[in-house]
Amino acid sequence: MSHTCEPDHNAAANALTAFMCVGITISYLPQLWRIVAAKSSEGFSPWFLLLGSTSAASGVLNIIVMQWGLIKCCRVLSIGSCIEATAGVFQLVLVWALFSLILVLYMIYYPADRKYVELDVDMPNHLPPRHVKTPVKSEEWKLSITLSWVVLLHIIFITFTTFLLLATNPSPDATHRSHQLELWATFLGICSGILSALQYAPQIAHTFRLKLVGALSIPMMVIQSPGAVLMVVSIAMRPGTNWTTWISYAVAGVMQGILLVMCIVFRIRQHKHGLDDFGHPLAGASAAAHADVPSSPASQTPSPVETAVGDAVGSDVRSEHGVDVVEGEHAAVGEETPLLAKPSGGQRKEGGVLSWFKR
Repeated sequence: MSHTCEPDHNAAANALTAFMCVGITISYLPQLWRIVAAKSSEGFSPWFLLLGSTSAASGVLNIIVMQWGLIKCCRVLSIGSCIEATAGVFQLVLVWALFSLILVLYMIYYPADRKYVELDVDMPNHLPPRHVKTPVKSEEWKLSITLSWVVLLHIIFITFTTFLLLATNPSPDATHRSHQLELWATFLGICSGILSALQYAPQIAHTFRLKLVGALSIPMMVIQSPGAVLMVVSIAMRPGTNWTTWISYAVAGVMQGILLVMCIVFRIRQHKHGLDDFGHPLAGASAAAHADVPSSPASQTPSPVETAVGDAVGSDVRSEHGVDVVEGEHAAVGEETPLLAKPSGGQRKEGGVLSWFKR
């Protein structure tokens, strides 16, 4: 075992893998934060999340099978050599974990107003229809729940099958695998590639249909699209891997680039129309729209009721304080003019609201 477990020191591959792990984590943070900050996962296709999660899981188990001999060598290697030997496995596990976290946040922050069916009930007496929320789940919400269960069952099934084959088909050394393991690893790699190729198709169609960016993170795609090239090179440089291990990430990078271009175009289009990424009016555009609305003449001219109330209040003030309100150009008002003139003759008039009723 010690002879076959000699560590393969590749400084370039190790540096690239470390850089990729940091870059992968940084690239997913904008997407995770965007969903949490917006408290909405609107814009995601549940099929996209299903295919992405199952593709990433298949890729992880593919590289575990391909490098199982190196993983077992950790029993005789130092911690540093073990980390170096299994860095490729950790890299793909990180991708799977972060993408699966997007699925979890998608379910947590699914828009509440879209979970259940709403009906328009006609009201009597020509009243506008009333929106009633029913306990019936919407079709998209039911689909999201179903696909989430599929993701969970898929990872359980392929994990159980993988470790069952690894336990019943031991490899003779760290670089050779049994025929059954070779077939299973190839199957996982091809499935990962097919699922990854199909992954972005429903999301591209969903985004094109909505014409909205939604909760999709453009910064994440800006980082990940060119990073797919480094991802493929990093995996291909690891020992014990072949094209079935990295093909899914190459296909995903191309498809993600297409989605990125679409999102940029739709964001520019939405902002030109004064809309945010979710199709809601922007704050500045909404305020400008209200400012541009001219006030109607009715709002500038006091109504008869307002006129009557104003006269009543004015009469009440005159009666209470004995003030004669003089209108016109003869009312000379200066700084020395008292606000409330004393009643003539020292006699206080009967005032208050009663005087208004006696008019």
